[in-house]
Amino acid sequence: RLFDGRRLSTMRKPSPFVVFVASAFGWMLALTVLWTQISPWTSYPVGVISSVALEQGAPMWVREVRLKPGVMDVDTRVAIPVPSAGGRRAEVTIDVNPARYAYGLPIFLALLLAARGPRRLMRGVVGYLVLLPAQAFSLSMYALMQLVLAAQVNARLLRIAPWQLELLVYGYQVGSLVVPTLAPILVWLWLDRQFVAKVVVPAWKPSAPASPSAADPS
Repeated sequence: RLFDGRRLSTMRKPSPFVVFVASAFGWMLALTVLWTQISPWTSYPVGVISSVALEQGAPMWVREVRLKPGVMDVDTRVAIPVPSAGGRRAEVTIDVNPARYAYGLPIFLALLLAARGPRRLMRGVVGYLVLLPAQAFSLSMYALMQLVLAAQVNARLLRIAPWQLELLVYGYQVGSLVVPTLAPILVWLWLDRQFVAKVVVPAWKPSAPASPSAADPS
């Protein structure tokens, strides 16, 4: 029994970084489940920003954007041939979900809650607002890419130069692959930079190698 007591006393507690990672993972699972239920409303501002950006930034393509929770309909001015209609043209309409690239919100909140810092409610609101433009960018790029695909990646049909078409494809790749997951992490790093400097950075910093004199007394 004495040996067991000494053994238990010498067991090290998990490091703060390990506790943070485990807590963040648990919060992420719980918040993602909750987010799937409320995303039509939490993502509605994303649709508002995206609809304004599409109507004002691409008026030669976008005629009107209709928005309601969970659905954004984009009526375009781009007409494509319809083979089953004797070659007649029809204008393209795109349906997108504003929450498609807004899943970074539960990631950000999970990191924020796992860090257990002060004023979490205020930081959560600030982070939510900061993430909206990034999510709107991803959503807008997705909508434009669907238009490009509907036009069969035809620069002439879209009335743009080839380099502009390549820029749209690149913007879509960044908006769909990079921004949705990177933005929430960067926002959290900014808002919780004291916790990051105290817990995360020391855990990732390589330990200093032992000096030769300490390793070999001779």
